[in-house]
Amino acid sequence: MSVPLRFLSAPPVVRLTGAFSNAFDNAVAAARTCYSAKGIVTAEEVAGWPRRDDLARSLYLGGHHTVFQHAHFQFALANVSRQFVWTFLHSHPFYNSEQVSQRYVEVKPDTCAVPPLEGRALEVYRRTTEGQFEAYRELAAALEPPVAEEYFARFKGRAKNPEEKTTRDAIRKRCMEAARYALPIGTFTNLYHTVSGITLMRYHRCCRQMDAPAEQALVVGAMVEELLRVAPGYRAVLEEPIPLEETAEHRFFREAVGAADARAQAQFIHEFDVDLGGRVSLLVDHKVNNEKLLADAVREVLGAPRADLEDDDAIALALDPARNRLLGEAMNLTSLSKVARALFHPAWTFRKKLSHTADSQDQRHRMTPGSRPCLAAYLTRDPDYITPAVVRADAKCRALYERAMARAWEGLTALRAAGAPDEFAAYALPNAVAIRFTESADLMSLRHKCAMRLCYNAQEEIWLAALDEARQVREVNPRIGKFLLPPCGLRDRAGQRPICPEGERYCGIPVWRLNLDDYARLI
Repeated sequence: MSVPLRFLSAPPVVRLTGAFSNAFDNAVAAARTCYSAKGIVTAEEVAGWPRRDDLARSLYLGGHHTVFQHAHFQFALANVSRQFVWTFLHSHPFYNSEQVSQRYVEVKPDTCAVPPLEGRALEVYRRTTEGQFEAYRELAAALEPPVAEEYFARFKGRAKNPEEKTTRDAIRKRCMEAARYALPIGTFTNLYHTVSGITLMRYHRCCRQMDAPAEQALVVGAMVEELLRVAPGYRAVLEEPIPLEETAEHRFFREAVGAADARAQAQFIHEFDVDLGGRVSLLVDHKVNNEKLLADAVREVLGAPRADLEDDDAIALALDPARNRLLGEAMNLTSLSKVARALFHPAWTFRKKLSHTADSQDQRHRMTPGSRPCLAAYLTRDPDYITPAVVRADAKCRALYERAMARAWEGLTALRAAGAPDEFAAYALPNAVAIRFTESADLMSLRHKCAMRLCYNAQEEIWLAALDEARQVREVNPRIGKFLLPPCGLRDRAGQRPICPEGERYCGIPVWRLNLDDYARLI
């Protein structure tokens, strides 16, 4: 790579906090067990076996990688950027993370990645990101009056004691939720991140792809060092990272005429937004026989002819919590239910536009995968961002927000003019930057996503996207769509009590009594 793998800010902290014992030996033992007449082969038996590494390499080269999926490794990661997490760690389905929330935890100054820039570029980067942190603080303060007004309209009884700590904390969190849109995507985060051995090997092979190859290589390199410290046998199957220059994305931006220039960017954005028609999420395709497909699959599970189980009843058996009580459970059990597994077959595809910060949560729904963009294509000259509803509704906050966005893009333009590589200039994009992509979902995954994100406590943009999706599914597949409900709606139909599962986090509105067309919220 042409840039040093270091940052001028606090370096990433990578610590292995949990791991399988004898992980590499376990992988080879699992492979040998497949052909063992004696039964289970143990990791201890493999440890001293002279052909261990040869068999492991043979399995790896032959594509027999499930043996490397048994062992898992948990890492504590600190001082890594939100951009790195979005573009790499959370861009695939095979992981688990628990991350510090920007919605509910105040972000402190000077907690931002500072890439290896020099001279004028470094000066501009620091000035730009410092301005974004200042805008965050100013917005959080300016939002308190309109947020408090909306909050007390919802919780009228709490207006009698507005200084009560629980009330003040609730209002403050909603202010931070909207103010965080001003923060740069280079802002630090801390998280626990757990992956299997094969996923970590994939990380190592792909760590130099777009969008953040320097940080990816730095952090993944440290993760691999930790892996080899406790399981040195993995050296036998680790491949070197694929160079950035050999990736399809990098080749396109290097060779394509007009790639990522201002004219092409503006044309793409115009085409996408016109097609979207003002929605957050637009249904662009679906299987033509979704409802019949679901009904037939349920009948196949039960061995029931059409005369004994009509389509409406079959669909209700799989989707109606009043008929299928598993759907009212706190735990998602659908993949373990024979009837509910029929939900795998219907499917829809949506075109979506979310902010970087909202999409960072949307992508956590790993079973509704999306083709997310290379941010190099989104370094536009003109501001291109999402504005939270509560900011749009207040003239003072809106003006403050628009000034912050204008300054952010002025900084971005100055950064690139000063010679900052696009990879590092992107860290100064605000959380609000618009991300455009296509996402697909089967019914099992979409049902679960709606159950989580139609809740009034869900992040605003994801809630709006889920609302768009549920409404459009109702239009094309009404017998399915009527069962896409928030958790309180599902629990009410299942007869579960309390109806709202959020306890003290109850949103204050009996959403289960509302029709989907009546859903509306500002905070």
